[in-house]
Amino acid sequence: MLEDTFGHRISYLRISITDRCNERCAYCMPEEGQKWLPKEEVLSFEEIERICRIAAKLGVRKLRITGGEPLTRSGATQLIQKLVDIPGIDELGVSTNGTLLTRLDSSSKDTRKTYIQSLAAAGVGSVNISLDSLDPAVYASATGRDYHARAIAGIRAAREHGLAVKLNAVLMKNRSEGELIPLLNFAREENALLRFIELMPITDSNVLDDSRFLASGLAKSILELHTGQLEPRPDFKTNGPATYYQVPRTNQLIGFISALSDFHFCNTCNKLRLTCEGKLRPCLGSHLEIDLREPLRQGADDKEIADLFHSTVARKPETHGFRDTYQPGRNMVAIGG
Repeated sequence: MLEDTFGHRISYLRISITDRCNERCAYCMPEEGQKWLPKEEVLSFEEIERICRIAAKLGVRKLRITGGEPLTRSGATQLIQKLVDIPGIDELGVSTNGTLLTRLDSSSKDTRKTYIQSLAAAGVGSVNISLDSLDPAVYASATGRDYHARAIAGIRAAREHGLAVKLNAVLMKNRSEGELIPLLNFAREENALLRFIELMPITDSNVLDDSRFLASGLAKSILELHTGQLEPRPDFKTNGPATYYQVPRTNQLIGFISALSDFHFCNTCNKLRLTCEGKLRPCLGSHLEIDLREPLRQGADDKEIADLFHSTVARKPETHGFRDTYQPGRNMVAIGG
């Protein structure tokens, strides 16, 4: 069992399988100069599977596959099938921008199968899909790509194949205010769970400037001008740190992920992150990383890798450092979404 010094049971591992992405969201990577990792520095699928098997024996019960955009890596759905089958893993989700879900899965033996069909067949239970805007022009400006129609098609395909869909919208001042109600209505129509996420200074510390940062409390107040007062739902929980509310009349649930404005944000943290090059990271808002790749490649046995998990958890901070003059170290795309 993995437990940090503050009593948090660690049961959730987020795994980045690539730093590549087919979009260029400004809060995730720089517009220019992004350096991709050489193939030999990225964990192999066999190494990822071994790490996950060890993690499951230590009490990890949920895995989430992230990137970059995870579906840009060839064979991703085959890896996911193997991870779903690991004894002890109860749930596996995928974080994606949704733009590839309706495309043909190049690694599938069935040449007619799409990525969403492969994920559903593998037993994936949920997808988290990034969607900051329903306006194609705003979407293109935010992501650097004109893939809005692909993203919407991916969301609908995921629902059609029985996967639970969470929509993640990053809050940005002077952009998000007019998107709140359209996104709320769209999520209700598509039976998806919508969460609004505060910007975090991972890739760029300037996101916290008054000209760019939109606090979730202000977003909530804007929503309430249209919906009426949102009812807190502390009884509703997902695996992440979102705080949920119920919309009057429709009973729709909506979440806010408030890393900067919620001073209790880290109180229930139960996760670790594994970067695509094999760094085990105990906190998104800390630069601490423990290398698993080199020990793996130098012949470390399972106990030695398990000891590295315990060492990482023992050093997990009580809270993130985003409020303490945090300086970006690596872009979000290199850490894993």
